[in-house]
Amino acid sequence: MDLGVLAPYVIADPIVNSFITGGSGFVGGVLIRALKARGDRVVCLARSDKAEAAVRDAGADDVARGDLSDTDAMKAGMSGCDVVFHSAAVVTDWGDPKLFDAVNIEGTANTLQAARGAGVKRFVHVSTEAVLVGGKPLIDVDETRDYPKKPLGLYPRTKGAAERLVREANGDELTTVIMRPRFIWGAGDTTLLPQLIDAVETGKFRWVAGGHYLTSTCHVDNVVEGLLLGADKGKGGETYFLTDGEPQDFREFISAMLATQNVDAGAKKVPRWVVKASAWTLEGVWKLFRVKRPPPITRTAVRLVGEQVTVVDTKARDELGYRAKVTPAAGLAAMANS
Repeated sequence: MDLGVLAPYVIADPIVNSFITGGSGFVGGVLIRALKARGDRVVCLARSDKAEAAVRDAGADDVARGDLSDTDAMKAGMSGCDVVFHSAAVVTDWGDPKLFDAVNIEGTANTLQAARGAGVKRFVHVSTEAVLVGGKPLIDVDETRDYPKKPLGLYPRTKGAAERLVREANGDELTTVIMRPRFIWGAGDTTLLPQLIDAVETGKFRWVAGGHYLTSTCHVDNVVEGLLLGADKGKGGETYFLTDGEPQDFREFISAMLATQNVDAGAKKVPRWVVKASAWTLEGVWKLFRVKRPPPITRTAVRLVGEQVTVVDTKARDELGYRAKVTPAAGLAAMANS
């Protein structure tokens, strides 16, 4: 992470005690480093030795051992904290519905309960544009777009339910803010990039409809910039999209990102209707036979990466002073040099 890009957003009287869930993840690790750079004391929730080692390596001052079901552990860890950054979630597009409910919905409810019990004043929830998947195509949408009546997939459904809990929890004692970055990427990515590389190397990768459609993106440093501003300036009960600015051509961007790792995605493509039909059929088969491993493609994935998804971050720029200081060119250069 280039901490220099965050310098304009370090406030004069910083929040000095921060609690993070999901600190061992991609966004969480960058967030820890940014908070330490501005002088915060950082406490992280960690459910395993591996997670504890990761957050301490990133700079966490202390650890609350437990998971999102352990309200007491979180409440104790949050004692004396000014803000909670809730980034822990199940982020896959397939799996056990009970796990999605337990982590994304019940885990958020427990984290809010712990924050109220500990007297925390501000709560920043890391969400996603995926909460809107299931209705109209996501083309130049802003925060006024309503939730779909039937969310398409476990991730959109449970993250949408979590957002509602966060918004309902906003009040005089606890100010809650929701941040929605779209397509998080950057050096150190442990989720998206490894999946893309695996798909290419195993011969499974195809460009849907040729891949030339627009997509909004948000570099991880820009995500963290937005989270810090949300903690400092976000209005209670409000939601803010975060992006890198102008949308990118999906094929050109993914090709450039893979090129930083010396990987060539090739030119194989597949019609969108074939992908949609395959996803619908495969999901049905997987549910019928209770197959545990994820299907090759899901309807959620098709909607999120197989067609145009563009969101507007004007609200964050106008109300928070968000600027997305890391450009796509600079972020790709950093990946190539990492």
